[in-house]
Amino acid sequence: MRPPLRSTTAAAWVAATAATALLVTGCGSSDDGKPVAQKSAAPSGSQQINAHPLSDIKQGGTLKLAISQWIADFNRYTANGNQGDAADINELVEPDLFDADAQGDSHVNPDFLISAEVTSTSPQTVVYKLNPKARWSDGKPLGWRDFKAVWQSQNGKNKAYEAADTSGYEQITTVRQGADAHQVEVVFATPYADWRHLFDPLLPAAGIDTPDKFNKGWTEKIPVTGNAFKISSYDRTAQTITAVPDPDWWGTRPKLDSIVFRALDYTAWTDAYLNKEIDYASAILPEDYKRLDKAAGTDIRVGARWDEVHIEINGAHGPLKDVRVRQALQHAIDRKAIAAAFGKDLPVELKTYGSHFFMPNQAGYQDNSGTYATYDLKKAGELLDAAGWKLQGDKRVKDGKQLTLGYTLSAGSTSAQVDQSELVQAQLAQAGIKVDIQKVPSDDYFSKYVTIGNFDLTSFRWVDQTFRSQAYPIYRQPSGKNLYQNYGSVSSPEVDALLKKAGETTDTAAANKLYNEADAKIWALGHSIPLYQRPQVLAVRSDLANYGASGLADVDYKKVGWLK
Repeated sequence: MRPPLRSTTAAAWVAATAATALLVTGCGSSDDGKPVAQKSAAPSGSQQINAHPLSDIKQGGTLKLAISQWIADFNRYTANGNQGDAADINELVEPDLFDADAQGDSHVNPDFLISAEVTSTSPQTVVYKLNPKARWSDGKPLGWRDFKAVWQSQNGKNKAYEAADTSGYEQITTVRQGADAHQVEVVFATPYADWRHLFDPLLPAAGIDTPDKFNKGWTEKIPVTGNAFKISSYDRTAQTITAVPDPDWWGTRPKLDSIVFRALDYTAWTDAYLNKEIDYASAILPEDYKRLDKAAGTDIRVGARWDEVHIEINGAHGPLKDVRVRQALQHAIDRKAIAAAFGKDLPVELKTYGSHFFMPNQAGYQDNSGTYATYDLKKAGELLDAAGWKLQGDKRVKDGKQLTLGYTLSAGSTSAQVDQSELVQAQLAQAGIKVDIQKVPSDDYFSKYVTIGNFDLTSFRWVDQTFRSQAYPIYRQPSGKNLYQNYGSVSSPEVDALLKKAGETTDTAAANKLYNEADAKIWALGHSIPLYQRPQVLAVRSDLANYGASGLADVDYKKVGWLK
């Protein structure tokens, strides 16, 4: 359910709230902007944002957006802060070094960078030339110390930093000043193909240069900003966070007077939109689409985003520690039946797919699921037998105990997500596995359950992983209590080695081959079960320009506004 606030560089773990597990594979659009069914995902690069030049847009006005929960941590480089809504707000107000276009390709953002380029390949060296006008809200200019602070918090050497993703950063040997105070030189021990993914957004050294500041200094607030917008208020009672233009901004003046983020359970979004309390809402679920499509002054905007919902399997404890039990789940869960159950009322066709790294409409995609994702109750039973879970009547039992798993849901889940959990429950019952559906408070879902591995099964989204190496922390081996983003703790040294090598491979075809090799091993481990690519199908005010289904592109909030 993550809003289309920023669609590419923030990806890491934009796991959506549990409210978004039901996905669709893709949509096109008819001439009137209404989604129409098609057999595959929307083409890469497709977007509908009602693009207009700035001359067509009014100066002023408020954009009202929904977020899924009150933000507990705004540092998107920590495991808790790297949740979608938090990451999007963080990136709205912090330096955004690179912007992605509709194809997902990154380009230097001139508000912050004059240039960024590889100046040497042995060792790989990147020189960033900063815009001299770029400053933090405390008046300090952006500089090499900010880059160094991000690197030191993310390179994994100091375990006191609760880093969400060390990939890329751990390959850096040196961060230092370049030819002058506005240049930064970054040297890598080994090549890193996705270097544009690093330091984006940039955070201030003043806010992260100690583990205590990094881990705790961004709790429910952002201490220092450095972009066109800043936060003017955090209202816990009203559940709103308000961003306004920063008067000290050196670039193009934003059109909007304010952006208000309001924490709402997903189930309330459609009514909030129809009551004009928010200006966009997801129309991905049939019951929402039917109501929103008829709303006056509303566009249905469609785009192809990197957006994957999956079932997460926790291999750290209980019966799921056994790979045979995890593999049995992959055979006992009928993905095609889930798609058929929920696709019948949607204006798109649902399809399953077989990759943890690529969307079906991306170059490099191949189905690596082999036989592991094939619905096969007989095979599931054989695996459970081998693991010692013998069938007694309609139950699997071992050492006198029934095989029972919890399926964790957010209390703010949609009816569709609840239906999905109940369908999984029914499917696993056919294999003799009991599933207890457990609803937890929306605000606690990630921080007290998902990110600390406190679940058996759950379902959420990974989005915007246009840089392949962004997936590394999802599948790497945890380090002590730091799970990175591998919340189910299912991993292997072989997968680690392949992903590390892939990240160091600058030839795209060769890197894609390595990612696909790793993917086959991840399927064999029973790490998780990818379900669908979820397109953006959004209801947006018709007079809102440069906003909506942005696909693989980033949103430029300076250009977002209301038509004259």
